[in-house]
Amino acid sequence: MEKSKVYFTKNIDGESLVKLYDKLGVSLKGKVAVKLHSGEEGNQNYMKPDFVKNIIEYVDGVVVECNTAYEGMRNTTEKHLELMEKHGWNKYFTVDILDSEHDEILINETGSVIQKNYVGSKMKNYDSMLILSHFKGHPMGGFGGALKNISIGLASSKGKSYIHTGGIEDASFDDLMNADHDSFLKSMADSAKTITDFYGENIVYINAMVNMSVDCDCCHVAEDPCMADIGILASIDPVALDQACVDLVYNSKDVGRDTLVERIESRNGLLTIESAENQGIGTRVYELISID
Repeated sequence: MEKSKVYFTKNIDGESLVKLYDKLGVSLKGKVAVKLHSGEEGNQNYMKPDFVKNIIEYVDGVVVECNTAYEGMRNTTEKHLELMEKHGWNKYFTVDILDSEHDEILINETGSVIQKNYVGSKMKNYDSMLILSHFKGHPMGGFGGALKNISIGLASSKGKSYIHTGGIEDASFDDLMNADHDSFLKSMADSAKTITDFYGENIVYINAMVNMSVDCDCCHVAEDPCMADIGILASIDPVALDQACVDLVYNSKDVGRDTLVERIESRNGLLTIESAENQGIGTRVYELISID
């Protein structure tokens, strides 16, 4: 099996994001969407606009997000846009909530749990996509990286519930709370496949291993980072990229490494990567190439 290339730098700054993107040898075409996490109100760990300014301007991108399926400041378009302005996203960039109008359905006939994915109708307005992900822990998924960002992250509000519950239409709060956990993890891989099929070669991925808390940027009150920053990684293969990030955590000698590993393993987080590989999204076999 041919190894996927994953580029890595220990330098954590805006210039390094651009350098990594150039190493991928891909020029994103047409109107470019940049999918990132806008950060829940009160969260201290999400990537800030100043950090990603260089790369977003470099690809002439529009910052895109999708509404959540839970209470908070991001579950309606109006509140979400208000929070994005508060967090400074409007200072430099045009922002767009992809599911602010209605949903579209993308099909994955080979999905192991779900065979369709609900996304925002405005996604079709973009020719290509840059996935900027903050790699960290997650209360349910174990960890969040590129695969989570293109699955739950790009799903509409309805789509998020559909993925979380393993395919329940119009899921209730009880459905969300009592959903089968492994079905949720596999559903993330199923939905991620619809995104990679939709964009084909016109999608690339960058993960920043910074502010690595066991909690996600969706948490209103998140735990502080448990281990030191590691660096930034990029690839055209989201499976290889997330696997490389997980391996860097596992191989770290940082005193907080065990805390993040426990979060990943207690939530069976590696199942998402394994399922994504089984879906043919990418490979867990990779070559890590340092550009330092």
